[in-house]
Amino acid sequence: MAKTKKSTKGTKLPKEKKSAKKIAKKPVVKKKEEKKISTTEPEVPEKKETQKSKERKYHEAIGRRKSASARVRLFTSGPLQSAMEGNIVINDKPYKDYFSTLKLQKIVDAPLVRLKSLNRFRATVKVRGGGIRGQAEAIRHGLSRTLVLFDFNFRKKLKKAGYLTRDSRAKERRKFGLKKARRAPQWTKR
Repeated sequence: MAKTKKSTKGTKLPKEKKSAKKIAKKPVVKKKEEKKISTTEPEVPEKKETQKSKERKYHEAIGRRKSASARVRLFTSGPLQSAMEGNIVINDKPYKDYFSTLKLQKIVDAPLVRLKSLNRFRATVKVRGGGIRGQAEAIRHGLSRTLVLFDFNFRKKLKKAGYLTRDSRAKERRKFGLKKARRAPQWTKR
């Protein structure tokens, strides 16, 4: 008679042995997690980070006008710059150098003058797009927004002056068949 071979493919392990394997694997995972938790950094770098965060405390807002946009950071703590350099820096230049005319300089520092705190704050601005006048008004809008973030009580004076309102007027787009947005080509009779 022929002997039949027993196949091991279809045999299943008893349930007790499977659960024993699962239990054996779980503590290994926990040990790895415990190792991650147990490794800690010394407390000295944390103190340095808190000192840096105190020095770099600022409020940030974006101001817009026409196609110009300005990102304004208002620093409330840390050393103020010298009076000669100015307390508002625009694209890495003092604002009196960036805006050559007195009229544009007054537009930029108008919110600070309105609150009688011209030398109290330091601001850095990154502005791009638009013309020189649009940039000045975008900076004024952004600076007003940062002042409101600093102290909500400033809102009433700035809103009354109209500095918090985003002036949304912009150049209208040109339509096809016309010379400009609305200017039609010259009509000829003959």
